Amino acid sequence: MQTVYPSSQVTQPVNGVRARMRNHEDRISARVKTVPPSGIRRYFDIAATMENVVSLGIGEPDFISPPPILNAGIASLKRGQTAYTSNAGLLELREAVVANLRTRYGAKAYDADREVLITVGVSEAMYLIMQAILDWGDEVIVPQPCFVSYTAGVILAGGTVVDIPTYAADDFRVRPEEIRKAITRRTKAILIGFPCNPTGAVMDREGMLEIARIAEEHDLIVISDEIYDRLVYGDHEHVMFAALPGMARRTIHLGGMSKDYAMTGWRIGYACGPEALIGAMRKIHQYLIMSAPTVGQEAALAAFTDPATEAYVQQMVASYDARRRFIVDGLNAIGLDCFEPRGAFYAFPSIRRTGLDEHQFCELLLREEQVAVIPGSAFGRGGEGHVRCAYAASMEDIEKALERMARFMQTYG
Repeated sequence: MQTVYPSSQVTQPVNGVRARMRNHEDRISARVKTVPPSGIRRYFDIAATMENVVSLGIGEPDFISPPPILNAGIASLKRGQTAYTSNAGLLELREAVVANLRTRYGAKAYDADREVLITVGVSEAMYLIMQAILDWGDEVIVPQPCFVSYTAGVILAGGTVVDIPTYAADDFRVRPEEIRKAITRRTKAILIGFPCNPTGAVMDREGMLEIARIAEEHDLIVISDEIYDRLVYGDHEHVMFAALPGMARRTIHLGGMSKDYAMTGWRIGYACGPEALIGAMRKIHQYLIMSAPTVGQEAALAAFTDPATEAYVQQMVASYDARRRFIVDGLNAIGLDCFEPRGAFYAFPSIRRTGLDEHQFCELLLREEQVAVIPGSAFGRGGEGHVRCAYAASMEDIEKALERMARFMQTYG
């Protein structure tokens, strides 16, 4: 009996032979299938179909880039600087990165030619270091909840995520003893990100030094994502992990322009670290990207070198600080218990008083009150029972969101 295949599964005749085509789902790599869909995207998709939504979901500054940065980018285009740069990025920008880290945090004098790489945002830098160091089955210890791309980056490089939860009782700081317990013979690296997205948590120098001791004791690489380094509040001072004693030789420092300088769309990040590791990252970058956007690099150079930029950064930090205090006080007042975040621009309140899980809470809040927040579990273990509220939104929107959330809590709290 002749077999009849659906038309979508049959190729055109080749030399008179009609062949069956496999389902494309079968062709997708196991690596990609293992990566879970983003837990953030679903709520943005729902919100896109609705009117009058107030979003506390997106982690993006509501400021435009400061004028000195804009002017530098425009001037670069007018000069006709539209060609590639060096694979590693403009030397002047790499030198400015080194000078900034040395002045601000007492970092080592990195060799701008061999130990610094300019990337397409920190996201590319994260991808590059994972690809550069991981073989199949290598383990990376990742404190969670954390930025959504950390887990995906490890899996896509063939590695295994060993997640250790952090807790509201500790203000979502890492317990060093949890790192010690997670180490095996396959452990290659520890990945940390402070200030933290999604919790707003920070780590003090003492806690960082304990992680440094563990890394030294077990000869581990430390990948430190410090994209929010300037966005810290109160009396907290940011600690650059690679500037701790002995850590420059085993740390990949990841930084960038997106958050501190309101430059998300310019797509400029950087990595600093040991020559061998940066060299491996640059090799992948050469084939994958060629070079980061030229106009973005020129704008980033102005961010570091034009003295007029600093006043704008300080204004943005002060504005975020005011919003931070307003939203945390407001969340606590309506019954959503929230610890004090000391960095980034996120609040991470508990929703346990509602009796809802975080997915139910987010969907009902969006559909009934048109407020978009993100379930904490989208960011990994430890995020259950919490939601992320980004206070990068305007004060007007934060106030409106809190009014609607208060009404929601009258029903569900």
